[in-house]
Amino acid sequence: MDTTATEKSSTGLEPNVAALLSYFLIVGIVFLVLEKESKFVRFHAMQSVALLVAWVAVWMALAIVGAIPVFGWLTVLLWPLVGLAFLIVWILCLVKAYQGEWFRLPILGDFSAKQVGV
Repeated sequence: MDTTATEKSSTGLEPNVAALLSYFLIVGIVFLVLEKESKFVRFHAMQSVALLVAWVAVWMALAIVGAIPVFGWLTVLLWPLVGLAFLIVWILCLVKAYQGEWFRLPILGDFSAKQVGV
């Protein structure tokens, strides 16, 4: 597998720009549906959707743990740390996508690659 994006996107955008844009909320889902030619764009769109799902799952888990009286104080400490961690990962994905790299997050990247056939 090539480490940089070289194929054209069916969206009319450069592949690196389309991959970058796919990390913004609904755009990733739209590119998963619309993109037919570029596996690079589809991969980053799938990874962005997987990252969003992971964020929602962690958010829900912290909300459940926060409802438990004994552990509720722990979530007060964890919310900012988890939020910062997801922000850093999201920015890293944005930068790598714009640079044209097939950057894979540890679990989500493998899942995304499998889903788009890379």
